Amino acid sequence: MISLVLADHDNSALKDTTLKAVTAASALGGDVHILVAGSACGSVAEAAAKISSVAKVLVADAPQYQNRLAEPLASLVVSLADPYDAILAVANTTGKNIMPRIAALLDVAQISDVTAVESPDTFTHPIYAGNAMQTVQSTDTKKIITVRTTAFKAAEEGGAATIEQAATTDDTGISRFVGEELSKSDRPELTAAKIIISGGRGMQSGENFAILEKVADKLGAAVGASRAAVDAGFVPNDYQVGQTGKVVAPELYIAVGISGAIQHLAGMKDSKFIVAINKDEEAPIFQVADYGLVQDLFKAIPELEEELEKLGL
Repeated sequence: MISLVLADHDNSALKDTTLKAVTAASALGGDVHILVAGSACGSVAEAAAKISSVAKVLVADAPQYQNRLAEPLASLVVSLADPYDAILAVANTTGKNIMPRIAALLDVAQISDVTAVESPDTFTHPIYAGNAMQTVQSTDTKKIITVRTTAFKAAEEGGAATIEQAATTDDTGISRFVGEELSKSDRPELTAAKIIISGGRGMQSGENFAILEKVADKLGAAVGASRAAVDAGFVPNDYQVGQTGKVVAPELYIAVGISGAIQHLAGMKDSKFIVAINKDEEAPIFQVADYGLVQDLFKAIPELEEELEKLGL
């Protein structure tokens, strides 16, 4: 069996999520290859070749792949698909954009948000907003898989895979890159952060998120939010953690003023330790929390900040 993993990158650096997708591919058995498609992405290919369980890195370097548009990338992957039994990508915005198109072009079903590989044809993934886990068996000759990377450990480095140039495909011309607006922050990105402190509707306003930001800066944490807080306009959309936001699994997740709706729990319940601060002792968040504090957040968070200052943070 041979698997192909679509590298997650920004044309200059390979993202850690790729290493986790490689772990999922390795669980299928057989060789693992990585496709690095981009523009001026040689450094990404070199980093991919150092992953220990990777046998080969294919590089498709052309302007039409620079911005990760689904149409040219799907055309490229389909042109390379013949020798592969499985094609995997990270279940992020890019992966969710590209993989359904690949599945349709190959006339096979997609298996989404895989959290465990039971065998080369059997996989587990969440359904019903994460309230149930479903095990599915695919009889398709090619498996098209998106990987929920929070469920897999990163593959180790230390390999020396061969790097080969892949034949590029022509630009389909049916889509074009117009522009992008990226949020900039000195704090860690949500999906990569080891510590996250999130606020919910209980924060009452966007200005009040400043008290969470002070604690986050002391802990080196990222700041997140529930959908209720985002919908209320307290913080931007890219703060949202949950089923329709970002799925995270940090070492420590601190939920402040968050009731714990199903949609939010689906995005953070895999965190190693969950701490909940809420004045409502009946809040559902306490059912999944490892530690819970029933207290007004406007009293608890300043006290937490004071204690951190005492520790020299």
